[in-house]
Amino acid sequence: MKPFGVLLAAGAGTRMGQPKALVRDADGVPWVVRSARVLRSGGCDTIAVVVGAAADEISALLVDENVVIVPSPEWTVGMSASLRAGLDWAATTEADAALVHLVDMPDVGPDVVRRVVAAGGPGDAALARAGYHGRAGHPVLMGRVHWEQAKAAATGDRGAGSYLKRAGCPLIPCEDLASGNDQDT
Repeated sequence: MKPFGVLLAAGAGTRMGQPKALVRDADGVPWVVRSARVLRSGGCDTIAVVVGAAADEISALLVDENVVIVPSPEWTVGMSASLRAGLDWAATTEADAALVHLVDMPDVGPDVVRRVVAAGGPGDAALARAGYHGRAGHPVLMGRVHWEQAKAAATGDRGAGSYLKRAGCPLIPCEDLASGNDQDT
């Protein structure tokens, strides 16, 4: 199974002073480009990047990355709007599963993506999420059968965590590969 990647990169990054997608790592690579490459190297052939704040700037950075740009018109509502936009896009494709990742986790590499995908199970019932020291994290693999309930559970700046917990989504230990911390500064 090769899940489709859904990279959430729509936020304004108010604590960072700029959209996190535009932040550059020590090598000068924008986080949005790095994250898209992590998804591709981790096994996602098709990747959508959900944009909102600074959409034109972010889209310009991705012009050579072979990704689909998915606008999140209600991105100011929070992560929930971006997640819904990404899963709505995925529903228009032939994808059995979507691997949802956040742009502000620059230490998460392709090895984490591969581990979560391998543990998630087959096809449209796949379900797994990275765990770091027993805490739920990203990326999250969700088969198609989970998308509507995940979207319904997402509100404000919260994603589908409440649904994933009710659904018994397994945490796949990844603390040996990354910190799993989002970056605010």
